[in-house]
Amino acid sequence: MEQKENRTPPIRCNLDTYSSKIELAYNGSREDLDPYVPADHRPLESNTSSFGALAHLLKASLGSGVLAMPLAFKNAGLVVGVFATMIIGFVCAHVIHVLVKTSQQLCIEIKKPSLGYADTCDLVFQNGPVPVRKYAPFARELADWALAVTHLGACCVYIVVVAESFKQVSDEYGGPNWSVTVFCALTLVILLPLTQITKLKYLVPFSALANFVWLTSICISIYYCLRDPPPVSSRSYATSISGLPNFISTSLFAMEGIGVVMPIENEMTKPHHFLGCPGVLNIAMSAVVALYAFVGFCGYLSFGESVRGSLTLNLPQDEILAQVAKIMVACVMVLSYALIFYVPVDVVWRRVRDRIPARGHRWGMAGLRFFGTLFTVALACAIPRLELFMELVGAVCLSIMGLALPAIVETVFRWGKDLGPCYWILGKNFLIVLFSMVALVSGVTFSIKTMVDSL
Repeated sequence: MEQKENRTPPIRCNLDTYSSKIELAYNGSREDLDPYVPADHRPLESNTSSFGALAHLLKASLGSGVLAMPLAFKNAGLVVGVFATMIIGFVCAHVIHVLVKTSQQLCIEIKKPSLGYADTCDLVFQNGPVPVRKYAPFARELADWALAVTHLGACCVYIVVVAESFKQVSDEYGGPNWSVTVFCALTLVILLPLTQITKLKYLVPFSALANFVWLTSICISIYYCLRDPPPVSSRSYATSISGLPNFISTSLFAMEGIGVVMPIENEMTKPHHFLGCPGVLNIAMSAVVALYAFVGFCGYLSFGESVRGSLTLNLPQDEILAQVAKIMVACVMVLSYALIFYVPVDVVWRRVRDRIPARGHRWGMAGLRFFGTLFTVALACAIPRLELFMELVGAVCLSIMGLALPAIVETVFRWGKDLGPCYWILGKNFLIVLFSMVALVSGVTFSIKTMVDSL
């Protein structure tokens, strides 16, 4: 019988396809060997050194809040205030660390050179577990608007500080006997033209001068606190527990610089130096906590229950040096208003820009800045109580933006990957969110109660 020949069909090899597969495999292995490094893909403008980032972070954190710490100590007492300041400082530093680390890891995963705060919140939810992906737009909106409202509240605080400072100087030198509300309204004379400056580079020279003036005014305030302090035993070591919500709210307003952290980290040439030990963040927060505790302790020790929302407002009214410090702080606040006013304007402008014809963008931006300035001044005139603004902003916005949202973002990012042994990261973040909610509810409750009692 004739056997059939078993012939194997010829193998036809497409050289182009074969070479492309080899190239794909080679590129894949090369990417495994050389992982994506976000810092290598950042624009040339991102050239801030680690020392420069430390200077920027200290400048942003050592703002008006340092002069508000004596008020926080008034609500807690000397001993409780020192320990509570260290605890809140540790929590704030940890939350900032969590946010930055999550953003850096996300940049590697999605191959992006840098991400802002709102972008990080949005993309974490987009790439998170399927059930939470639909909340990505909400996370972005919450981050954006919390940041905007926080800065609007700070604008109102600056207006009140400027108004009260000029009122005290005016009263001392025989000026008109106007109320703080009138002086708040008069700030429009300076703020309306100043806020129409749309390019930050025109404010840079003034900002450099403001840093020196600000440091000088802080030193003058500390000098008056240490000149003739009463005995420590004359002040409360600890107050009632009802004062803790106000202490937490004021401390969060004073200490939380989370709004500027991501822009600073995004401009670094070596972002891995931002975290770690010692790291830019740890050095900056250690210095901030030490200075805030020192100023809060000295301010409350010196002025006791009469301490005001800004330490300079407690300085003597019959001494030239004290009046100079008040004027310097007022001038710095005016410039600071112009700088932080950019944030809420940018948030609103990104949402209304597409609804305005391109030829009307210039007038639209001018109108937004005009009415935004009027709104903040009107709000300051309606409630010219510096303490209430600080407590409300700290309780509402910074409890959400500075504590709860970063903890939630880390939990979503790590879900299904690594929540630590015994899910300790989940438990830790739950405690942070719980703390932020308690601070939110209690802070708002006590602020509203104080507001009603003052009517």
